[in-house]
Amino acid sequence: MTPEALDSLDKKELIDLVLAMTAQITALQARVAELEAKLGEPPKTPDNSSLPPSQGQKANHPEGKTKQRRKGRKGTTRRLAENPDHTRNIYADKCDKCGHTLMPGDQPDVHAYDHIEIPPVRPVTTRVNLHKGSCPCCGGSIKAEAPADMPVGSPFGPNIAAIVTYLHARHMVSFNRLSEIMKLLFGLNISEGAISNMLERAAMPFAAEATRIEAVVRNAPVIASDETTARVMGHTCWQWVFSSATAVSHRIAGTRAKAVVEDFLRKARPEVWVSDRYGGQMGHGQVHQACLAHLLRDAQYAIDSGDTVFAPGFKFLIKRALAIGRRRENLKDGALEKHKRDLEGRLARLLALEPSVVAGRKLRRVMEKARDMLFVFITRRDVPPTNNISEQRLRMSVIFRKVSGCFRSQWGAWLYADVLSVTATAAINNQNALEAIRTCLKGKPVLHTV
Repeated sequence: MTPEALDSLDKKELIDLVLAMTAQITALQARVAELEAKLGEPPKTPDNSSLPPSQGQKANHPEGKTKQRRKGRKGTTRRLAENPDHTRNIYADKCDKCGHTLMPGDQPDVHAYDHIEIPPVRPVTTRVNLHKGSCPCCGGSIKAEAPADMPVGSPFGPNIAAIVTYLHARHMVSFNRLSEIMKLLFGLNISEGAISNMLERAAMPFAAEATRIEAVVRNAPVIASDETTARVMGHTCWQWVFSSATAVSHRIAGTRAKAVVEDFLRKARPEVWVSDRYGGQMGHGQVHQACLAHLLRDAQYAIDSGDTVFAPGFKFLIKRALAIGRRRENLKDGALEKHKRDLEGRLARLLALEPSVVAGRKLRRVMEKARDMLFVFITRRDVPPTNNISEQRLRMSVIFRKVSGCFRSQWGAWLYADVLSVTATAAINNQNALEAIRTCLKGKPVLHTV
């Protein structure tokens, strides 16, 4: 404001201007103090936060240090096939030393090895002729019905559909590269449009099986859950995973809110819910087991920030709990109850401390609210101490997102989630992914419930 403009103001206007500027200066000073405090904070890394490893800065190897050689060990060879398809007996014609002619009986010893080869793979095309004509008795038109295993419609059989679904969903092969693979490896010309139509037709049996799997997970006593971003038709959505001991259910939704979990559960309430402490994951089970791996990283961040009062002891306590969890199968129920009481007592003593560092005080305040979520797994052998299993089941989806960019249709996103539900559930039940996909496309259940 110019001096002339200030001279033109009356006393009340000057007071209002001074008060406004004072408030602005106070706000700016608070902002400067906040930014200066952040300058002293340690950087977020995968070791002290939920930052993914791909975004962490990897340290360089020290200069001049040679890679440590692994100790030598006895070499091994590939085991010979138990039932080879063919056997060739090769005999020497004559002795290399004296030239004597040799007979098969002179060579009783054998050096055996396998030679393995894949023959060229070519599609088998069957021409189906449906004959029609007129009935010689009544003159009515007649036509043969299509065989059940080769119906009218798409020329591609269920095995081709299974291979395409497997390569696309499991190995993140794009439509363009799928078309190339089918041509070069299998001698089958198939367009990207035909692949899209094939996958769209496969959506129905996978959706039916995914619904059955969802019901199994929903009724499980212990459910672990997590979520990650997904791009659908240019919009940010969320892929959720819900895991039980026998089944895994994936779904892609347009929100990260707890409404997705409520829609999945349909008023069911599991005994234990395992997840991180994100708000959308809270309050869905009778009790909650927080992911201790996340808490270890939070404690490390507080330690990096300079806390020497609460965070070091809390980190030691979590590691102690994890060590007990690894031994719980060999411990009796009474011993586990005793360990849990001891851990809770140690936690209470830690919470009575008052850290001097902001990060330490924040961690202590959060743990005060989450103290009932830390040690549920000690006395519940069916509860994991971390949510690592959910993160592992989302890892391939993260890679799929990075490779493909996004889903270009809503049905494509839903099909992908349903295929993951089927293959992940099959893996828990010792079935391979390709056979599970083939089974599902035949309309048969992958998960057999009692």
